[in-house]
This record gives sequence, C-alpha cells and structure tokens, in this order.
Amino acid sequence: MVFIAPIVLGAATVGQAYADGLHRHVTLINRSHRAIAEFHASNIQATTWEEDILGHTVLLPGQSVVINLNDGTGQCRFDFKTVTKDGTTVYRRGINVCETSSYTITD
Repeated sequence: MVFIAPIVLGAATVGQAYADGLHRHVTLINRSHRAIAEFHASNIQATTWEEDILGHTVLLPGQSVVINLNDGTGQCRFDFKTVTKDGTTVYRRGINVCETSSYTITD
C-alpha cells in the first residue's frame, strides 16, 4: 500500500498566485519503492479530478518535484489522487496547501 503526505500544485499567473499572499507550492516527494505514474490535485469544491500534473513524466523512487497548486480560486484545501505505475491508487482529502510545503509518498 502506498501512503501519501502533503503536496501542492496548480496553474495561475504570478500576480494571481500571490494575490492573497499565500504560496501554494508543494514539493511532491516519492519515498516509496514504486514509480508514480499520475498525480492529480483538485480543490475540495471541484466535482471532478483535474488533469494529471505529472503529464508524461513518471516520478521514480527517490525523486521529487515542486508543483504550484494555485488554481485562481483562492482555495487552500485540495484533494490528492496518486496512481502508481502498477495501478495502485491512493486518495488524500482536504490537504491544506497554504500551510504545507511538502507531500511525501511512502510504502
């Protein structure tokens, strides 16, 4: 089973990203023994998952990436969906990306 800890991600202009004075950048860290194939983050008011933030990139064990989760809504709480290369899916709900600077995936 894969466990996940806080991370952040998103897209907005620099002006929008810092308009409320809150940074929504999170470092996604893979400390598991599995490759991460997909990572999705949607604010808690969204009804669907946003696109895969990693795109065609696979986050191998030991790797990390910084993501900007500012989606322009001012929302700080996000739900995360992580999918490993072997198909394991883990959900984490209500992560406060305004207060956390990293999200770690472990076995």
